[in-house]
Amino acid sequence: MYEFTQKITPNLWFDTQAEEAAKYYCSIFPDSRIVHVMHHGEAGPGDPGTVLVVQFELHGQQFVAINGGPQFHFTEAVSLEVMCESQEEVDRLWERLGEGGEHGPCGWLKDRYGLSWQVTPRRLLELITSSDPAVSDRVMKAMMAMGKIEISELEAAAQG
Repeated sequence: MYEFTQKITPNLWFDTQAEEAAKYYCSIFPDSRIVHVMHHGEAGPGDPGTVLVVQFELHGQQFVAINGGPQFHFTEAVSLEVMCESQEEVDRLWERLGEGGEHGPCGWLKDRYGLSWQVTPRRLLELITSSDPAVSDRVMKAMMAMGKIEISELEAAAQG
């Protein structure tokens, strides 16, 4: 049974890997679970018994994954941002989400399914919104030179 409690739910389109991806994401984030798996029936459109839709939660946030076929692919135009509280969390998520994917600049990566993520330490946002424009500029410049965000390097840049 589907459990929709939020007004807006991201719906992720996969070729055939919706259930695999949902299980993978749930293995990475605490407070995550598969809520419901819907299979194709005799009416189709896919082969009866194969997975059509997976409803899942990541850290309490609801998502839907659909096996819609090869017509559409993820692009960097949409990403999921994960707010991290520590360098350890940044490191863990950067590695886990990036396994089999591509690490990019400024905390961005694509996972093994092509979905883009931003692994963002909360400290970055605190520093780039500094009331001192010079601090904000130095931190932004440091961040732009990074792949994985390193909090200690941001803090050093903030100090000048």
